[in-house]
Amino acid sequence: MGDIVVVRPGEKIPVDGVIVEGSSAIDESMITGESIPVDKNVNDEVIGATINKTGTFKFKATKVGKDTVLSQIIKMVEDAQGSKAPIQEIADKVSGVFVPVVIGIAVVTFLIWYFVLGNFNAGIISAVSVLVIACPCALGLATPTSVMVGTGKGAENGILIKGGEYLQKAKEINAIVLDKTGTITKGEPEVTDIISLGDLSENEVLYISGIAEKNSEHPLGKAIVNKSKEKYEKLPDPNKFEAIPGHGIYAIINEKEYYFGNRRLMEKNNIDISNIESKLEQLENEGKTAMILASNEKVEGLIAVADTPKEDSSKAIQELKALNIDIYMITGDNARTAEAIAKQVGIEHVLAEVLPENKAEEVIKLQKQGKIVAMVGDGINDAPALAQSDVGIAIGTGTDVAIETSDITLISGNLMGLVTAIKLSRATMRNIYQNLFWAFIYNTIGIPFAAMGLLSPAIAGGAMAFSSVSVVSNALRLRRFRSAK
Repeated sequence: MGDIVVVRPGEKIPVDGVIVEGSSAIDESMITGESIPVDKNVNDEVIGATINKTGTFKFKATKVGKDTVLSQIIKMVEDAQGSKAPIQEIADKVSGVFVPVVIGIAVVTFLIWYFVLGNFNAGIISAVSVLVIACPCALGLATPTSVMVGTGKGAENGILIKGGEYLQKAKEINAIVLDKTGTITKGEPEVTDIISLGDLSENEVLYISGIAEKNSEHPLGKAIVNKSKEKYEKLPDPNKFEAIPGHGIYAIINEKEYYFGNRRLMEKNNIDISNIESKLEQLENEGKTAMILASNEKVEGLIAVADTPKEDSSKAIQELKALNIDIYMITGDNARTAEAIAKQVGIEHVLAEVLPENKAEEVIKLQKQGKIVAMVGDGINDAPALAQSDVGIAIGTGTDVAIETSDITLISGNLMGLVTAIKLSRATMRNIYQNLFWAFIYNTIGIPFAAMGLLSPAIAGGAMAFSSVSVVSNALRLRRFRSAK
């Protein structure tokens, strides 16, 4: 870590890092599935094992060895393939009862043939045939083979499933809660309106807001900072900065106090906004998020920011509805802005003005209604809700905390991956049920014939082997699964 590495055109990037000099276009299709190379400049992150296409650049190694994205993906898939789905426990319990019962049947078969029918050789052959044809190999293979193929197929399609239990649970999902910013929307909002309402000019409103938001990690804050930097090359640091989650920020700039955020922040600090309510409503009805700048207990201006939905969000939501899943959108944004975005993508259920710490509570409310809930998010503030949900699904372009807390990760951030994950879960579970059926049917049909002396051990062995082959072959059919487009 910390080494500076030179990467030339056509070379693979050896480890994860951040560009410190130069620029290039990098093929990240191995990780994201996106075929178009991504332009990278100074301060942009690069991922180990992706391919540098055009320029030469230097980058600083930030993650090496087992900490790289690729190593973590490999470990996650290996762990998932080695894990048991809950349905495997049923097969294990059945095997625990089945084996002693079969041994008992074999003993009874021998005793009947020897003591009742007086044929020792036939008794031995029939008892062995019972044991051979009843061997529960197929029963043991039924679940893990399907889980291995299913999780591998998921990884091929940019879906990392942390274990068999989550693959099984995803089949049962009937409600999905989608975070708005960065999940439904691009998470790259842009400033659309700058309005002066006090002593400051529009440029000053932008300048002060840019300084105030300079240290903020929120996407809306970054949009304002980027807009400010277009006009002012350098933004000084605020004298004091304090983030107020779910409300906005407090900053001291040039020894003057400023509040910059939503209605709740203004109300909390007794700043009257009644005279700008109609303007706020107008912006919100257009699907924009309006941020209020205030100082000396009066409003100085408004900055409106819009975050547009991802290209595939609407299509993905329609496909999820076709799978009989209720879709909810959750956001800290005000109700009008949330409704405008929800309308664009076809979501009827909107949970707006939800503070970060209350997102998990909204998930609990749905669970109390008897729903199997999946939460889809990308931010630190989504982590508690991801952990609370029955299946937590993180957008791979989001924060490490969200990814670590989730059960399934969509590497590309494409919401169609969510459709693929649920369809893959359903296909895998259908495959497991088929496997268990074939495993049981051979044994159920074969044991009576073996006990009656109608099957030699050789034929019983062939039938038993064929049952295992049929289970593995059926599991391999999952390889033909096609992702949602």
